[in-house]
Amino acid sequence: MFSIELNSYFKNKKILTGSILLGLILILMITGFFYLPFDSSQIDVNSKLEWPSFTHLLGTDNLGRDVLSRIMVGIRISLLIGLVVMIFGLVVGGLLGSFSGYFGGPADTIIMKLVSTQMAFPGILLALMLAAVFNPNIYVTILALCLMSIPRFTRITRSGFIEFKNSTFVRAAKSRGASNLRIMFIHILPNIIPELIVTATLSFSMSILSESGLSYLGLGVQPPHPSFGRMLNDAQQYIFRNPFGVICPAFFLIILVLSFNLIGDGISEVNNK
Repeated sequence: MFSIELNSYFKNKKILTGSILLGLILILMITGFFYLPFDSSQIDVNSKLEWPSFTHLLGTDNLGRDVLSRIMVGIRISLLIGLVVMIFGLVVGGLLGSFSGYFGGPADTIIMKLVSTQMAFPGILLALMLAAVFNPNIYVTILALCLMSIPRFTRITRSGFIEFKNSTFVRAAKSRGASNLRIMFIHILPNIIPELIVTATLSFSMSILSESGLSYLGLGVQPPHPSFGRMLNDAQQYIFRNPFGVICPAFFLIILVLSFNLIGDGISEVNNK
């Protein structure tokens, strides 16, 4: 059974660094629920493309909207999308992988064929297809990212169940008359939680990055809602007039993604010791 003291995690430098970065991002996001310097969608053509000042700490964009306020709201949207996608992939992919790995046979063949087919289909094409059928919006983005998140959880869960399904403790549980579901989710699943946590953190960061990419292409979060990708798209043509319009969203996006990647790598290091 998985048993590692929490001190091992707290002492890991990557986990500690990632947690500090994520904590700073969360403080900024939570502050936005109670105080925003400006309305994130407020247009002021008289203040467009301003450099950082005491009035606009991170400057303004091409429509005069406050960049700091948009970043504070954008973090909220990115974390929400990442959380929804991670939970969906963990639940659906975990269930598919557990049944595939534990029972094997035709069920395993069918499930893994479907997963392999989806992995061979680029996520951006899936998003383009959904955008062609439906109007691009945040719900279509979440749907595309949720479908993209299933394979990685399925494969990790399946490999874990294959590894443990013939273990001594599983045979002992069968000899006591335990049902298949009890063996799967009470005896085997806790042993692969560390791998699932690492996969979840990486999935979270990849979802945020993918959403930003889709929004940059105009297929993700739509105006007036702020998104890191959309902010970068809007600011790129004014990069020489006001480089902070690109630098600031890119900086916070990098910090957000890096924090989850560091936490995931740190957890993986501790688990492998």
